[in-house]
Amino acid sequence: MMIKLIPGNSAGTVTTFYLASEGPSHDEIDFEFLGNSTGEPYTVHTNVYSQGKGDKEQQFRLWFDPTAAFHTYSIIWNPQRIIFMVDNIPMRVFNNHGASGVPFPTSKPMRVICSLWNADDWATQGGRVKTDWTKAPFVAHYRNIKLSGKPCDTASSCGSGNDTVSNEAWQTQGLDANGRNRIRWVQQKHMIYNYCNDLPRFPQTPHECKGSRF
Repeated sequence: MMIKLIPGNSAGTVTTFYLASEGPSHDEIDFEFLGNSTGEPYTVHTNVYSQGKGDKEQQFRLWFDPTAAFHTYSIIWNPQRIIFMVDNIPMRVFNNHGASGVPFPTSKPMRVICSLWNADDWATQGGRVKTDWTKAPFVAHYRNIKLSGKPCDTASSCGSGNDTVSNEAWQTQGLDANGRNRIRWVQQKHMIYNYCNDLPRFPQTPHECKGSRF
């Protein structure tokens, strides 16, 4: 999806592009863009939910002004991993550790959802900066969505019929040496929060955080 975010004072707003299933124990893969005061950078908030449980947040600052032009934000979701990408640069990888008991979205169909909403109780500087409604309307622009996958109406129908995407590269896509170098640069220079390192929240290091990040 190509997105150009709200210019100027976007404090309190959240612009989203995410995948989500339906039902109480839902799966979700999130790109959320947390607005800020004029001149302050956006925060890119990412999260992964599986079986209704999230708490997998990583946050980043972008290395460009996301309000000045359109940029491409991509989610690669396959049985092995989830990759968050910006302009084809990997930002985050969440690997499938289901065999070790870490929930991973594998079985529920998800829809693509885009939204813009007010979250000034938490979105900007922990809720300290509120939405300035004199700046409304707040407008974000979306264009050129490209979807590749197997359409299905229910979870039981996803694996039936002819597999029209069996040869598409995204189904096994990972990171090559160049991708590992790029994600290392993003995470060293632009990551501002990683749940894996939040000891007050997670005194026991989550299993998926141990060992290689990629």
